[in-house]
Amino acid sequence: MDLEEVLNYRRAVRVFDKNKPIDPEKVRQCLELATLAPSSSNMQLWEVYQITQPELMAKISDACLGQTATATASEIVVFVTRRDLFRQRAKFVLEFERGNVRRNSPKERQAKRIKDRELYYGKLMPFLYARFFGILGIFRALLAKAIGLFRPIMREVSECDMRVTVGKSCALAAQTFMIAMANEGYDTCPLEGFDSKRIKKLLKLPHGAGINMVVPCGIRDGVKGIWGERGRIPFDEVYHRM
Repeated sequence: MDLEEVLNYRRAVRVFDKNKPIDPEKVRQCLELATLAPSSSNMQLWEVYQITQPELMAKISDACLGQTATATASEIVVFVTRRDLFRQRAKFVLEFERGNVRRNSPKERQAKRIKDRELYYGKLMPFLYARFFGILGIFRALLAKAIGLFRPIMREVSECDMRVTVGKSCALAAQTFMIAMANEGYDTCPLEGFDSKRIKKLLKLPHGAGINMVVPCGIRDGVKGIWGERGRIPFDEVYHRM
């Protein structure tokens, strides 16, 4: 399929055909493709769990309120935000960028570019993602508001804002995964109706992790899998050209 065909094929499938299993290795490959999704400042503050064990799948399904999408799925993929890993991820990206600059930048520009990245990932990113009972977030928001009086600046820097930023990056990865799955002829259904506390316990996640999205996977039931036609707001209501 070309991209348009893939996007038209992808639907939120509510019932999967249990008699048509999917290949776990192909799902893994689709998850590798998901890592190519854009991520804010390339921080990649997310991870993914591919659930294939029937017993664990049943428990995850129960935590998803027993929805048919999880109850009939061949596998369940859980996208997890890891805002708590900001220091490790910033350090990783900084080390990568040092080598990246040396490999791909003119020699006369390397020192400045490396210094810029050391400031960005060594100082700015830890400052933006650090948490201290909301106090640091309030300070960042007040600082941004003050600077914004004189020049343009990113204003969404509170702890809540950074949580949203991490969630958006994770969702981009989840969407990339679902498109890759559609290209394989596999189906998915992104869910937000779940008990996040129970799922975190089942996956043995730390306190700082968050459940972003649960994506049951399989092959659609030809009769019950799709609940009718796809409904979309008229394009003219959402499109604005200026």
